[in-house]
Amino acid sequence: MLEEKLKLIRKHDQEGRIKVMIIGLGSVGNYLLSYLLSSNDENLEIIVAGRNADKLQCDVNIARVAALIRRQNKSNVIVDGTCNLDDVDSIAALISKYQPDFIVNSSRVYPGLKYGSISWKNIRAYGIWTPLAIKYIRNIMLGYTKAEGKGIVINTSYSDGTIPWLKSSGVAYPDFGSGNLNHLLPRLKFAIANEIGVADFWNIDVDIATAHFHDVVISKEGQNEGLEQLLKASYKGEEIKLDQDDILKKCVITMPTDSKRNMMNASSNFDIINCILTALRRNTKMKFFSPGVFGNIGGFPVIVDGTSEEPTAYIDESVFALDDMITKNRQSLALDGVEDIKNGCLIYTDDLIKKSEKAFGVTLPKIVPYDNIDATAEFIIKDIINPALEKGLNK
Repeated sequence: MLEEKLKLIRKHDQEGRIKVMIIGLGSVGNYLLSYLLSSNDENLEIIVAGRNADKLQCDVNIARVAALIRRQNKSNVIVDGTCNLDDVDSIAALISKYQPDFIVNSSRVYPGLKYGSISWKNIRAYGIWTPLAIKYIRNIMLGYTKAEGKGIVINTSYSDGTIPWLKSSGVAYPDFGSGNLNHLLPRLKFAIANEIGVADFWNIDVDIATAHFHDVVISKEGQNEGLEQLLKASYKGEEIKLDQDDILKKCVITMPTDSKRNMMNASSNFDIINCILTALRRNTKMKFFSPGVFGNIGGFPVIVDGTSEEPTAYIDESVFALDDMITKNRQSLALDGVEDIKNGCLIYTDDLIKKSEKAFGVTLPKIVPYDNIDATAEFIIKDIINPALEKGLNK
């Protein structure tokens, strides 16, 4: 199926039209829009979709004007305010109308809140939010199926867990996830460049396979929580021998905690789109890193191969064995509070349940079936998020 999508994208590109749909124009969507406009691509048509056409149009106007000031804007932008993410039929109508080559979900059920501002200090785990993260991408994929969508779908929110959950439920799921370990790779490159004393950090290649917890704990604390990571690096093709503990300590880089952080996630979305188009246009191979790819738990290195008439994409097993990557990812996600995802169910760890009882005074269900996503998401908002905000636990 993915191979057919890649072939269709190549065909559309050769015909001079590539459609990218951004669903949800919050901070991630706005950054992504600017990055896409800055690609100066005449073949690109960008559809910005949401519920409030006037607000969307204002954001699009400033992005288009700013890009043209930089002399970079050659892309057409369409605003569509008919998308209600709580209504599968409206999503299906939207996708059916435009049949985009790429769909990027950058929406959030609870906008304007970084969930980690509540969870990290109190329970040191992000997996608790999985039912919230899956709600809208589930609806998008249901609409995508109904509209007989043919484009590549990229999900932005907690793809380590949400994409595997959809796959295990037997419904359509996104092709790729963005973010997470992509935020960690540049930190590693900067740290390694300083360690070996080179200025051209862009010539350092890093391979890693890990899940969301380790992106956070390494980025915030410079340590691996006692779980050695699959990590290799090279400089201009020569492997660099690393002291992992030392390198991870040097990955701690102070960053803002507000919406400016989302330029990293938007960059991850852009990188996936750009790698795919580059591979197809130049008949070459491109590599990127994606959480939840092909419905797998955690994050993996991915190769997009455009060297033949039958383009493809696959997990790169040239550095680490697939079984090892799967094991490490599952161990990492367990530290994030997700014990397993199987048979359409999210299974929380006992440790997360105990920590949540202590921190928030609520008892999480051990198992969340696919059919209980909405009820559990509402429970999390009503009994955890709203009381936490009232108590200032996100400060």
